[in-house]
Amino acid sequence: MESAVAAALAIALIVPFLGNTVGASLVLFLRRGMSERFTKALLGFAAGVMIAASVWSLLIPALEAAEEGPVPAWVPATAGFLSGMLLLLVIDHFTPHLHVGSDEPEGAPSTLKKPTMMLMALAIHNLPEGMAVGVVLAGFLAGDPTITLASVTALSIGIAIQNVPEGAIVSLPLVSTGISRPRAFIMGTGCGAVEPVGALLMLAITGLATPILPYVLAFAAGAMMYVVVEELIPQTQLGHHTNIGTIGVAFGFVLMMILDVALG
Repeated sequence: MESAVAAALAIALIVPFLGNTVGASLVLFLRRGMSERFTKALLGFAAGVMIAASVWSLLIPALEAAEEGPVPAWVPATAGFLSGMLLLLVIDHFTPHLHVGSDEPEGAPSTLKKPTMMLMALAIHNLPEGMAVGVVLAGFLAGDPTITLASVTALSIGIAIQNVPEGAIVSLPLVSTGISRPRAFIMGTGCGAVEPVGALLMLAITGLATPILPYVLAFAAGAMMYVVVEELIPQTQLGHHTNIGTIGVAFGFVLMMILDVALG
C-alpha cells in the first residue's frame, strides 16, 4: 500500500509538470514559432482534454461518491461545480494577465510588463488543472472505491499531454518580447510549478474532511470548465481557420475519454 501511495504522489505531482516543461522546451528548438493553424489546433486539443477530464475524471466520480450521502447526489456536484466556476471568475477578474495573440490586458489595472502578464495567464490555466489532479489523488488516498491508482494515472497523463501545447503556446511568444530563448524556457517551466502547488492545496483541503470529496471533485471540474469556456475555446474561434480548433477539441476530448475509460 505504501508503494501505491508513493507512486500516486509521484505521478500526480510530477507527470503534469513534466508535460508543461516539455512544452516550454520547444522554445529552444522552434525558431519560427507556430503557425496560426497549429496554434488553434493545440488550443482546441487542450480544451477537449479538459472538457473530457471534467466529466469522466471529476463530475462522474463526484456523483458516484455522493450517492450514499445525506443529500441527493446532484446537490454536491452542482454546488461544487458552480463554486469552482465562481473562484476562477474572481481570479480572472482581479489578476492582471494577457492572453497570447491579444494586446489588451485583462484583470485589474497593472503596471506589470507584457511577459509577466502572459505568464500570469498561463498560471490561471494551470491552477485548476493542478487542483483537478490533487483532488483525484486525495480521493485515492482516502480509499474512495470509485477512484483508483489508474484513475490518478489517467488524469495525470491527460493533463500532461495537454500541458505540452499550453507550455509551447506561452513560451514561444515570450521571445518576441525580447526575452532570450533559455530565459523563456525557464519562465515557462517555472510557471508550471503552479500545478503541483494547486494539487497539494486540494490534497490538504480534502484531507481535512473526506466527506467533502464530492464537492471538491465537482469544484475542480467547474474551475477547469471556466478556463475552457472563457479562454481556450474563444481563442480558437478568432480570425481564420476556426474549424481547426473545433477538430482539435474533438481529438482532445476523445483521447482523454479513452485514457480515463481504458485506465480508470
